[in-house]
Parts: sequence; C-alpha cells; structure tokens
Amino acid sequence: MNQGYFITGTDTNVGKTWATIALMRYFKKQGKLVVGMKPVAAGCVLVSRDNGEASSSGFIDPDNSSDLSWCNDDALLIQANVSVHVPYDLINPYAYEQPVSPHIAGINNPVEFGKIIECYHALKESADIVIVEGAGGWCAPLNAQQDISDLAKALDLPVILVVGVKLGCINHSKLTYQAIQQSGLSCAGWIAVCVDDDMLNEDENIQAIKAAISAPLLGVLPHLPTADFDLLAEQIEII
Repeated sequence: MNQGYFITGTDTNVGKTWATIALMRYFKKQGKLVVGMKPVAAGCVLVSRDNGEASSSGFIDPDNSSDLSWCNDDALLIQANVSVHVPYDLINPYAYEQPVSPHIAGINNPVEFGKIIECYHALKESADIVIVEGAGGWCAPLNAQQDISDLAKALDLPVILVVGVKLGCINHSKLTYQAIQQSGLSCAGWIAVCVDDDMLNEDENIQAIKAAISAPLLGVLPHLPTADFDLLAEQIEII
C-alpha cells in the first residue's frame, strides 16, 4: 500500500528540505521506491526545460520563453533524489518567482488544492512512499482562504514536524504540535534540525521539547556547513 508523510515546520528556514531529503534517503535505504513533492514554492529561477540549467541572463528572449519555466532550488533537489524519474511539474505544480508568502506571490495564479491532489495521486502511482514538503510553517497561507494545515488535511497524510533548534524553538514546537493535534491529523514524529551552530544549551532544548511532545523524536540532524544527506539519513529512525 502506498504511504506518505507531510513535512511541516515550526517556521520557514528551519531545515524542512534537508529533513525531507534525509527521509527520502532513509526510505530508499529500506528498499522503498520514494518520490518527493513540494507542491508550493515561492522563490524560483528560470530554468531551461531542455538541460535543467538555470538561465544566467536577466533578459529572456520572447521567442524562446516557451523553453523556460520557473523552478525552485529545493524542489529541484527533491527531484534529484527520487527513486524514479518524474516530471518537475508533478513535484512542484505551483512555482512562484518572488520569495514571499504564497498567497501574495500567487495573487494572479492562486493555489488550487484540486491540482495539487491530482499531482500527488499521480506520484503515488510510481512509488511506495511520497514525502510532501510544505511551505513555511503550519499556518502559512497558501491562498486567500486556505493555509498549509488545510493542505495537509486535504492530502490526509500523517505529519512529521521539523523543529529548527534555535532560540524560541521550545515555544514554537509546542504551539505547532498543539495545532497539528487540533487538526485531527496524526503526528508521526518530529525531527530536530540544528540550524544554529552557536545555539546555547542545544541538548537541553531538545530534551525539553521531547518531554513536551508525545510524538516520537525521529532524529537529530546536526549542523553542517554543506549537506551530507547520507549522513543525515543515518540520524533518522522510524519505528
């Protein structure tokens, strides 16, 4: 049976993508066929459909613009780590140029859940597990009426909470966990990502969150100057 997880975070820039890729690598090592998805991404560059390389020129020739599309670095990283090739448009159906809240970036092309759900089901057909990375935090707005929590409910997936271990993380993790519980979705666990190399009492903060949250701690991802996803995958254990 196909299985999946919805990845949310205590905030933006807390390590959701690193956690997503680490989870994909973890499940691949378990012998699973894995694909990932970042349904909504704000902050994109023009990429050639032919060679996958970002356009380095600020000028786009109108005659060749059909060969270019907006792509997000995190979504491209997810695509690079799938078990089977899938089109970028399935992984990231909503790619917005500006790095702002999706409900603002998508004012002329608002997020519609039907399109995302259709892409998700198409991805499910090609894999055992689909890891879906959200945008921003649990209550980040996606359009004028719906936010990330609504998308997680629409997909009906167990949630994995990514906690960026930095000052304020105890409060943010407790509030986000309570909101996930109130949504009626199950929280499969949480992952601590050490995003601040100068964090004081890092272990004590993680232990405080562990005591406050009943969902299991699935792993602690250390601070790294550059990503080593095999190393990060080794830090994860899902029972």
